[in-house]
Amino acid sequence: MGSGKVTDWQGKNVTVAGLGVSGIPAAKVLHGLGAKVTVVNDGDDARAREQAAGLQELGVTVRLGDGATLPEGTELIVTAPGWKPDKPLFTAAAAAGVPVWGDVELAWRLRGPDAAPWLCVTGTNGKTTTTQMLASILKAAGLRTAAVGNIGVSLLDAVLGEERYDVLAVELSSYQLHWAPSLRAHSATVLNLAPDHLDWHGSMEAYAKDKGRVYEGNRVACVYNVADKATEDLVREADVEEGCRAVGFTLGAPGPSQLGVVDGILVDRAFVENRQKNAQELAEVSDVNPPAPHNIANALAAAALARAFGVPAKAVRDGLRAFTPDAHRIAHVADLDGVAYVDDSKATNTHAAEASLAAYESIVWIAGGLAKGATFDELVTRSAKRLRGVVLIGADRALIREALARHAPEVPVVDLDRTDTGAMLAAVQEARGLAAEGDTVLLAPACASMDMFVNYNQRGDAFAQAVRELGA
Repeated sequence: MGSGKVTDWQGKNVTVAGLGVSGIPAAKVLHGLGAKVTVVNDGDDARAREQAAGLQELGVTVRLGDGATLPEGTELIVTAPGWKPDKPLFTAAAAAGVPVWGDVELAWRLRGPDAAPWLCVTGTNGKTTTTQMLASILKAAGLRTAAVGNIGVSLLDAVLGEERYDVLAVELSSYQLHWAPSLRAHSATVLNLAPDHLDWHGSMEAYAKDKGRVYEGNRVACVYNVADKATEDLVREADVEEGCRAVGFTLGAPGPSQLGVVDGILVDRAFVENRQKNAQELAEVSDVNPPAPHNIANALAAAALARAFGVPAKAVRDGLRAFTPDAHRIAHVADLDGVAYVDDSKATNTHAAEASLAAYESIVWIAGGLAKGATFDELVTRSAKRLRGVVLIGADRALIREALARHAPEVPVVDLDRTDTGAMLAAVQEARGLAAEGDTVLLAPACASMDMFVNYNQRGDAFAQAVRELGA
């Protein structure tokens, strides 16, 4: 099945796996192109039936409660990114020689001949912030752009909508990359690699391999993290177009073909004439909001992708200044009695929490929740010297408590054995008792939130509300 001209799709039997945020738009688009669409879905609840009814009115076939059987005559499967590769549907597809695409692959195939190039961002942590920074820089350069993909804006809408773009800033998850075999970015970055979603990918190797797909066929630059050798290894393994360059970003002084930091200034030694001798100033560290180390790394990665697209230095500075991070990402809530209270509820895994903890010198850490199979020894070992005290909440807090006992036995720990709505206020009160002037009380849970909260947003809101109550 080649490019998505309407004639290619007329009468094609396409099975869409999953009704979710990607499945419904995919089914509608394919039906509109003349394909014979069948949607299969594991669940058969009230919401699924309501969604199915809307599609059936259009003439799409929907099979609820059976996502395992391959519909007869299927020529292509388009899957929601979250469906695991070992599902029986995909085993049956492989046996029948039926290709499987994700919604990203579908969007890539449906682009027009003069479509906007994609600048792609993946990694374990920092994807959304980096993608939004990149879009802000591109806009500051006067380019028509949008932040799309895993960020909540459908790539299908961006590719098929009325609006014409010069370039797209595309956030991609490892799931999306797994199902996007023919994607070829203008330039791309893997920000970092740490164990995550291993239950889905099966192994760290498989997870890294899926992340590394973002570099395949890059035309101008493969941007990697100098401090994370695994990202550079993925660049080495990638099959790129002739003339594509490896460009590193570092929090230290940059070498040739790198972006880095010199005396509080973000500097480019990759996209300049005579990079052996010359460097271009891009912005000041103070232009990055917030200027925490991992966020400066995000800004350098975004700047590298923008520079690969030919954006002038001034646009990097203006774009970074104009950028405001999403809620619950190292958000300063208040100062009370000389103690800063910071909400990084988005730090839902150990890698993100470690980056967050590295941003402050003396910390009372609020942590815990659903561990999702994570271990905490490495995180505690690396962060122990910064910890003044720890308050633990949530279902898997014992795992963190045991790691603290092993690697930071001198740090005082308050273990809150409660999951009710008042637990966060109690946690903040305990943290206040442990903190001294100049400390930071940091909510960086290193765990998912669903044991106590709807999502990390609600957890962060509860923290901010508790801080405000203390202040009042």
